[in-house]
This record gives sequence, structure tokens and C-alpha cells, in this order.
Amino acid sequence: MIVKKDKNADRIIRHERVRRHIKPGTAECPRLSVYRSTNHIYAQIIDDSVGNTLCAASTVEKAIAAEVKDLTKVEAAKVVGKAVAEKAMKLGITKVVYDRGGYLYTGRVEALADGAREAGLVF
Repeated sequence: MIVKKDKNADRIIRHERVRRHIKPGTAECPRLSVYRSTNHIYAQIIDDSVGNTLCAASTVEKAIAAEVKDLTKVEAAKVVGKAVAEKAMKLGITKVVYDRGGYLYTGRVEALADGAREAGLVF
């Protein structure tokens, strides 16, 4: 019998390992967390000291979904990064800790970070 490897279980282990090494998000420097599904990408800025999501963006939101309709998934991730950064700037957040969620820093995860940096976030 062929046993298929559970890639998400491996990702969760990597995510826990990454979280041990990054500092938790605070009010001054919250955490930018990324979740990547097969078709969509989600980003949220979290203040871990109180456990609140300060702002979020994803390819599921109507405004962003219409904008990324004809783009590739990597280009869509860059748009999401810019959108979450713009929302953060409106709240006065300029510096964040980047939490890649256990995903490798390439492709969509890297594009989201690049988009957020282009819009003015520092990490």
C-alpha cells in the first residue's frame, strides 16, 4: 500500500519551528502572518500581546479578487501584499515581523513580502 506524505503536517512543524525563532508581534511591531492555500493567499497583521488581528487582506476579498482576476497567483500575492501594507499604513503601522507560516520563502510567499515592502512596510 502506498502511503502519501502529509505535507501540511510537515508545514505545521516548520511553522512551529519558525515561530520559536521570531519574536511575537507587539503593538509597536506586529506580526505579518501568511497563509497560502491552493488557489488563494491570505495575509493578516496580528498583535500577539492581546491576540487581535489589526488588518487583513486576501485574494478572496471582492475588491482584490476583481483586481487579480486575470493575474497569475504570484502576481496576485504581490497585490495582496500591497493591500495589507496600505491598510497597515492607515493604522500607523510601518514595521512588522514577517511570519511565513512554515512555507518556503519563494514564489507567492516571497511575492507577498515584496509587495508589502514596496508599499512601505519594513521587516
